[in-house]
Parts: sequence; C-alpha cells; structure tokens
Amino acid sequence: MAGSLVIVESPAKVKTIKKYLGSGYEVTASNGHVRDLPKSTMGIDVEHNFEPKYITIRGKGELLAKLKKDVKKADKIYLATDPDREGEAISWHLSKALKLNDTDKKVYRISFNEITKNAIKDAIKHPRQLDMNLVDAQQARRVLDRMVGYSISPLLWAKVKRGLSAGRVQSVALRMICDREAQIDAFIPEEYWSLEAELLTAYSKKGVNAKFYGTDTKLAINNKEEMNTILEAIKDAKYIVSEINEGERVKKAPIPFTTSTLQQESSKKLNYSTQKTMRLAQQLYEGVDIEGKGAIALITYLRTDSTRIAAEADTAAREFIGKTYGEEYISKNTVTKNAKSNVQDAHEAIRPTDVTLTPAMVKESLPRELFRLYQLIWKRFVASRMENAKYKTTSVKLAAGDYIFTMSGSKIVFDGFMNVYTDDEEKVSSDAVIGKLKVGDELKLVKLIDVQHFTQPPAHYTEASLVKALEEQGIGRPSTYAPTITTIMARHYVVKEQKNLYVTELGQIVNSMMVNYFGSIVDKDFTANLEQLLDSVGDGKVNWKTVVSNFYPDLESAVNQASKELENVKIADEVTDVICENCGRNMVIKYGPHGKFLACPGFPDCKNTKPYFEKIGVACPKCGGDVVIKKTKKGRIYYGCSNAPECDFMSWNKPFALPCPKCGSYMVEKGNKLLCMNEECGYSENKPK
Repeated sequence: MAGSLVIVESPAKVKTIKKYLGSGYEVTASNGHVRDLPKSTMGIDVEHNFEPKYITIRGKGELLAKLKKDVKKADKIYLATDPDREGEAISWHLSKALKLNDTDKKVYRISFNEITKNAIKDAIKHPRQLDMNLVDAQQARRVLDRMVGYSISPLLWAKVKRGLSAGRVQSVALRMICDREAQIDAFIPEEYWSLEAELLTAYSKKGVNAKFYGTDTKLAINNKEEMNTILEAIKDAKYIVSEINEGERVKKAPIPFTTSTLQQESSKKLNYSTQKTMRLAQQLYEGVDIEGKGAIALITYLRTDSTRIAAEADTAAREFIGKTYGEEYISKNTVTKNAKSNVQDAHEAIRPTDVTLTPAMVKESLPRELFRLYQLIWKRFVASRMENAKYKTTSVKLAAGDYIFTMSGSKIVFDGFMNVYTDDEEKVSSDAVIGKLKVGDELKLVKLIDVQHFTQPPAHYTEASLVKALEEQGIGRPSTYAPTITTIMARHYVVKEQKNLYVTELGQIVNSMMVNYFGSIVDKDFTANLEQLLDSVGDGKVNWKTVVSNFYPDLESAVNQASKELENVKIADEVTDVICENCGRNMVIKYGPHGKFLACPGFPDCKNTKPYFEKIGVACPKCGGDVVIKKTKKGRIYYGCSNAPECDFMSWNKPFALPCPKCGSYMVEKGNKLLCMNEECGYSENKPK
C-alpha cells in the first residue's frame, strides 16, 4: 500500500495526478465539502461568540469511513484541495472530520495552480501548514450568508410564497437588475437627426459617405425644422476637400483572462452562460483525455481575479510566438501588474498549461464545446504576449458652403496580436479611396441621406454585463458570479430572453420587500465594503468573528422590525368572481413561480388552475376591450388586450386611461411621465399624482 495519501476535491483530478506521482502515492477524492452547517437550523451559536455547528453532510458518511481507512494505511497525508479559500476550508474540514490532528501521521497542505507534472512535484517538495486566515475568511462568508438567508427567507415564505430565498450577494444582484429595469421603464426617447452625403471621387467609381459635422464646432440636429434649414443652406454647395490629417492608432494587446473576463468573452463570443463557462473550464482544469498523451490538464486554475503570469509561462509563450509568427510579433511590454487594489493575487490569470499544445492539436480529442472554450483561452493568452496592432489613419474635412462634412478611414500597418485574436466589433473602414484625396479636390454629390433617430434607453443587463458590473462595484468574488446568477434565475426572480435578463413579477415583489425592510443588505456600497473586510480576514488583518459580531446586531434589528411591520400584512388568497367549471367554487388568486394565477380553493379534491389576467382599468386603444397584465412564457410582464387573439394590442409599458390631448393616440406611463406613443406627435407631460 502507498506510503503517502493525497486527498483532492474532485474525482476527475485523481487519474491525472496519480499519473504524475506514481506508485508511492494513493490519490483519492473528497467530492467537495464533507462538513457543513445543518439545513434544518441556522447552525450558528449566537450566544457563544457565533460558533458554527458543523455536521457531516448527509450521504458523506461512507466516503469519510473509506477516507479514514486510507488515512490509517498511510504515513503521510497531503491535503490537495483547490488553491483558494473554499479549497483551504475543505482541507480544514477534512482534517477535523478525519481527526488528523489526533494521529501521529505527518499532515501537510499542498496547493498547485495547474495540474501539471512540474507543478505537482513542486507542491510535494514544498508542503505547508493550513492557512487558517483563508479558512476563517471562508467561514466568515459562510456564516454571514447563512445569517442573511435563514433570517430573511422565512419572512418571504410567510408573506409571499414558500421556497423563496434572500441572499447576501444574490439580493444585491437582483436589486441591480430591478434598478436597471426602472431606468429603462422611465426612459423618454429624445429625437435627433443624422445627415450623410454620398459622394463620388475622381479615384473610384464606388461612392464614399461623409458625415455632417457642423461649422467650426460640432452641431447637433434636433428636429426636422433644423434639418430643413441645413438642407436649404447646402442645396447648391460644392464639396471641396479643405483639410487632411494622417496619423497612427495603436490597438493594445488584450490582457490574459480572469474569471470575470472569461465569463464575459465566453458569453459574447460563444454564447455560453456563466454557469456553462465555469463547468467547461473546470473540466479543462481537472484534465481531459488527449489522444497519445492520456489525461492532461489543459488550463490553470479557473477562479482568479489576477492577470499575473508566471515567469516560465511568459518565457514559453514568447518563444512559441517567435518561432510560430516571427520575432517582430513578440511583445516588448513586460508589465503584468494588476491595476485594481482589491485583486487577490494568489493565483495567475487563466492560461493554457502548455502553450505549445495548440487548439488544432487537441481538436480531435475534445467535444466541440470544450474545444471552443480552450481555443478562446489559448488565443487570448498568446495574444497577451504579442505586440500591439498598428493602424494608419486618415481623416478628411470637406467644406460644403458654411458647413463641414467629415470622412475617416484606417488600414492595418501591422496586425500584431490580431494575427491570433480579433475582436468582432473592430470594423476597419478602408482608406483605399480616402487615402488618395488631396486638399482642393472637389467631390460630386450623389445624394443626401437625412435620417430621424431617437435616443435609446440603457441596455438590459446580460449575464456578461451583470458580471462586469458586479466586479466593477466590488460585489462578490470570482467564485460567486456564476452561482449568484444561477440562483436568481432558478428562483424565477429573473428570466433570460435572447441574452437579456428581465425581472419577473415575483422578482419585483421580493426586491421591493428587501429594499423596504433590509436596505443595508441590498446596498451596493455596504456589500462591497463587507467584501473588502472579508478579504482582510483572508490577509490576517481582521478577526473573522469581529466581522460577524459587528454585522449580526443590525441584521437582527432589521429582521425584528420587519417582522413587526409585516405582522399586520395578511396575504390571504383573494377570492374572484371566476367560477371553477369543475366544481362551481369561486376561484382564488395564488402565487406561483411566475407570479399570480387562478386556483380552485377545493384543492386537493379539485386541482383546476387558470392564468390570471389582472385588469388595469384602461380600455384597449384598438378594440375597446379591457387592457390586462399578461406574462410571456418565461414570466416577463407586458400589457395586452383581453380580446386576444382577435385583438393583437400589446405594450411593454403600462397604458394610461386618457388619450393624448395633442393627437388623440394612447399614452403610456414612463417613470413619472406620460408619453404619447405616436412618434410623430412626441407629446409628454408629468404623471398626475
């Protein structure tokens, strides 16, 4: 039997690590956590300095018994769980559950950022003790999250419906989505116009477009009248080149991926959800069977907010670039510092473990989804070690009477990193024609193109933009982004339609309750400050129980206050005049995962249910029927006619009872304004209180 026992988290790593360590080592897996707080109670002894009451996770008894037998047979125990707070805590829980401190065995903690032969051998050579600062940082998070969840969720169950939950980070994420929806709902479009001239030069049969600029200063065109004034002024104008400026533009090489930027790019380029990205990245990190090479870990650890790269990996990448693309492609820049102060620099950025293992070499061995993610990570890393791309730019001013039109073009002089990694949004306008123009050239007008536009509301959050916003505001950490988004979608607080995240009726109810009664919990600044405190626990600067003991009294006070105020709020089933066709009872309004629905009060004898359409007291502008609140299949609210499908009226904004006083069209509520839906009219007024 092996003299040394190595315990890892995931069974997927066992095969890869065993291959590197050889017969003197037994490698086994804990399958994640083995102890946790109980599900039935809060599990925190508030009276005795907030001591957590850990129990063995249900179903882990057999596994622990096997691990205990393995421990008895070994003389050295290496705890090799993941290299982060969570991994450190799992190692600590294992040492407690297996009573490793009570044995005469030598117990070590080892960690590695990548599952490669060198990294694992090096970790075995340099074992360490458990880092209790990291363990305490994880305990603090777990205890705070449990306090919030177990204190607030019962109020949601009592007043809204069972099965709902509140969370320290998820409630802030929900609030951010609700706030964005409110901004979009309140947005009033403003009119503006654009003007372009399609022109012909003496150098090409193909036309070029010049944009209206103004006079010496940029001029906005706000309405049709202003446009007509300009068109009248330039109707007989000649288009003469008055100024040409040439320059250079540099597009900087990207930095390597962090967890957040990987999730964002993976969403944009591959259309993967944050959860899917993390699941696939986990497989690439743990090891994949590659033909002719066996199980190989393809990328470094996937939970990181550092952009640092190890010196050996940097050297290997530069050598590879020189041989593959040429010396001129190797970046001269060596600075890889993290710009932000709150970065946890324990890990490297996410990169391939072996840069010479190109995507083409592993394509046949990987399923398509894994291949596409590996290719994205590989290309981004190689690009980060390459030179910037360089462009030659040309900008041209054209005099048209008293006004100026402008044109610009650019062409790549040196593609640099773009040889490997390009941004789809990078559109290069060719300066083949523009580059030939000279000052004094006259261009022939083909036509003027004047177009009316309206300003657009802020964009809905997508998973990628929400992750970016959470990271920018210091809410959550790399390991929490994906679970947070997954949770609020699983609870039906938020739905995803064509990448966009929309809040449901249920989400609005939960958010308004959290904002009204637990303002500090859903306050972005408070949550970000708490995250920094938790980081300080990990750095050994703050005691974890100090953070918890300072947090708890305010939470307890808010819960007690909310309980008192909500005592008088009785959410009884509202009886309607809709008769159940199965048993003749009056149906009642209930809450489901997607909001309100009609149900027979005779349940379980009668299980009849129907959709509930709530009237808003407004007549349909198309047919005069009732406008009712409806929901898409996924639960997003809109307003439609009760006579559907015969009448197809629908509006995302709530229609107003009175017509527009200017043109007679219907109006909708937009924040604190009423807006006419006839674009040509554009009438708006303040909403009556």
